[in-house]
Amino acid sequence: MQNNEAFKKDIWSVITVGIIILYALVLMLPLFTLLKESVIKDGGFSLAYFSEFFDKKYYYGTLFNSLRVTVAVTLSSLILATPLAYIMTTFKIKGKLYLQILILISSMAPPFIGAYAWILLMGRNGVVTNFLSDIFHITMPDIYGFTGILIVLTLQLTPLIYMFMMGAFKSIDNSLIEAAESMGYTGFKKIWLVIMPLMVPTILAGSLLVFMRALADFGTPMLIGEGFQTLPVLIFNEFTSEMGGDSGFAAAISVIVVILALTIFLLQKFITNKKSFSMSALHPIKEKKQSGIKNVLAHMFVYGYLALAILPQLYVVYTAFQKTSGRIFVPGYSLDSFRTAFARSGDTIVNTFTLGLVALFFVVVIAILVAYVTVRRRSTITNGLDIISMIPYIVPGSVLGVALLLGFNSRPLLLSGTAAIIVIAFVIRRLPYTIRSSAAIIHQISPNIEEAAASLGSSNLKTFFKITLPMMLPGVISGAILSWVTIISELSTSVLLYTTNTRTMTIGVYTEVIRGNYGVAAALSTILIVITVISLLVFFKLTGKKEVSL
Repeated sequence: MQNNEAFKKDIWSVITVGIIILYALVLMLPLFTLLKESVIKDGGFSLAYFSEFFDKKYYYGTLFNSLRVTVAVTLSSLILATPLAYIMTTFKIKGKLYLQILILISSMAPPFIGAYAWILLMGRNGVVTNFLSDIFHITMPDIYGFTGILIVLTLQLTPLIYMFMMGAFKSIDNSLIEAAESMGYTGFKKIWLVIMPLMVPTILAGSLLVFMRALADFGTPMLIGEGFQTLPVLIFNEFTSEMGGDSGFAAAISVIVVILALTIFLLQKFITNKKSFSMSALHPIKEKKQSGIKNVLAHMFVYGYLALAILPQLYVVYTAFQKTSGRIFVPGYSLDSFRTAFARSGDTIVNTFTLGLVALFFVVVIAILVAYVTVRRRSTITNGLDIISMIPYIVPGSVLGVALLLGFNSRPLLLSGTAAIIVIAFVIRRLPYTIRSSAAIIHQISPNIEEAAASLGSSNLKTFFKITLPMMLPGVISGAILSWVTIISELSTSVLLYTTNTRTMTIGVYTEVIRGNYGVAAALSTILIVITVISLLVFFKLTGKKEVSL
């Protein structure tokens, strides 16, 4: 009986140890195996793979390509998101509620669908390309390569910084703005000298997220990059080469990517800690109705950006109902693409829901436990767990895919080629979303409530399940829905892990585009977009929000 009571009192310590063991097995072990594989050649320690990478321009050029893309996308997203967030916060814009939802939706579809859509619109045989050529004899610039990647990822990732900055603008006290205006700081001068310095921590946080997402993206450069190769594409090609992939070399490239990502992450943390401060808006900024040219330009900017951001998805949906013959869209409309998609790729839809929901179950359970122990049971061990849980935020999907294949490629942990390894990848990559939203709501729950329950004789677990967990549900649900949206759009990891029996819709879209079956690809993309939109509408309904806080 005494042992039983001791166990009850220390149950959260047992749960903490169990979670750490789980992370050690499914995350740290694969990453350690990845590192080991990168420095072992011919049975001994060697840095030959790293030397080979930096000796040949073909290889190290991809590093500069990735940096060029990520920096350009981050800056472009920042340039677009800053005025967008400022206008949406301070101006009265017609249809603002619906615009915010559409901006969010535009960021949730997989980036490679945007790449595919821009190929249909402005590729060498694209609709816009042919129209301008036939009617006005204008030759469009090449959409492929760096330009195409930049356009697709900028439009896709701008909403991420926008969401960060919207929250920050609402935290600025309006009295600061009024004081600045009374001292003669108006217009651009007020924004640059007063508002922007207050936004530095938010800008850095949003920029880091965009940088990481752009660095990790595989589908966009693979589809629209052509000769412009980035690190995720190089890792994929080296690992899966038909001429005999070199797992050691792919592992070495993966280690270089992790070092790059970790360096940027730590640099951002260092600068943020130096610049961080708290803001409390007793009198938050209020939107004002503008008139004249200012109002016209504000509406043109917001609606113009949204038209470009949402256009690719709308056009993909449109083409799904057109008649097609391979890569050619012929006059007329039909549901043939959907029939073919269900007949040929119906299993991908089933797999997406099956694997996604199984992964989501584990995401929710693990996130609840991790969030609780890291907030309520703070210690050196739980602080370490909090850091470990954020590693997938830094590690790109293609790197994690290689790590999992290397780590689970032999008995007794032979999982390669199974559905289990896909589920593990989904869970690891998408846990941070639900952990962060769950932790945020635990911070809002007073510990006094749990202490009162304990004083009445309630055990730790009973208090958690009867009192704390029900109060956590709003944060858990919102995080779970966002995790679900990102799970069903996952490509960079699953493209390395899937088999014919575990193909998901993103894999189906990707393979159909590669094969030139544009109609089927559009139909599958439309189904994926519809699922994403429905998931977000459920999120808005359950949380009562019309935006996502990051």
